[in-house]
Amino acid sequence: MQKPLAVITGASSGIGEVFARKLAAEYDLILIARNKARLDALARELRAVGTEVGVLAADLSDAPQLKMVEERIGTESNLALLINNAGFGDRTPFWEADIEVLDKMHRLHITALVRLSHAALRVMVARNRGAIINLASVAAFARRPGSTAYSATKTWVTAFTEGLYVDLKAAGSDVYVQALCPGYTYSGFHDVMKQDRTRLAPPALWLTAEQVVDDSLRAMRNRKLYEVPGWRYKLAVALLRASPFWLQTRLARIGAARTGEGVSAGRPP
Repeated sequence: MQKPLAVITGASSGIGEVFARKLAAEYDLILIARNKARLDALARELRAVGTEVGVLAADLSDAPQLKMVEERIGTESNLALLINNAGFGDRTPFWEADIEVLDKMHRLHITALVRLSHAALRVMVARNRGAIINLASVAAFARRPGSTAYSATKTWVTAFTEGLYVDLKAAGSDVYVQALCPGYTYSGFHDVMKQDRTRLAPPALWLTAEQVVDDSLRAMRNRKLYEVPGWRYKLAVALLRASPFWLQTRLARIGAARTGEGVSAGRPP
């Protein structure tokens, strides 16, 4: 019997890779990322335990490659889950940042997410089942020096996911959407940005990718619109939402001064 299909972007490492491993028992998979060698290695490992795995090496910030992935998703009649995980960060004052890097970030975090979600929902809504998990961030709820573009795109992801939720409810659809909002997570994300984790946050604030994925899948079973992994981050987000903007910005400036954030730029892998 054919298993339902899960499509995962940014699947070659970190949260995306853990999603693939966690879902392999119940889903067939299509893994998407730029690093084909890592995708192939992961696919071989998962095929060895009986999972059907397709690999698409693609840069989703590139329009022709995004179109190829979008069209593939639209042909998958057993599509049950799309995880829009691909992304990267930048820690540079906006006017000092490489505008091409920022443009690429917006194309990856926003345009790719729009087009892939649209392709997936045309399949899912017609069948009245399926789910989309969109990777946002705790940064969606806060503004930090050197993170203008990143925070803005993640805020957009949360608003977009809320909008999908409203549309689906209005249509009486059983399709589910989630905005996953992790805080600091052990993955390749900060390595790409060449940031020292020990300066960013104390060990108690770091999540594992396994914890983030487990919390997300639990939230999916419970059909929660938002999932903020870890009680400390749940509390932080609640406080941020209740705090006046002037207090948020003052705390952000103090935190950035202590950690040196907002100085060095991250680059996409």
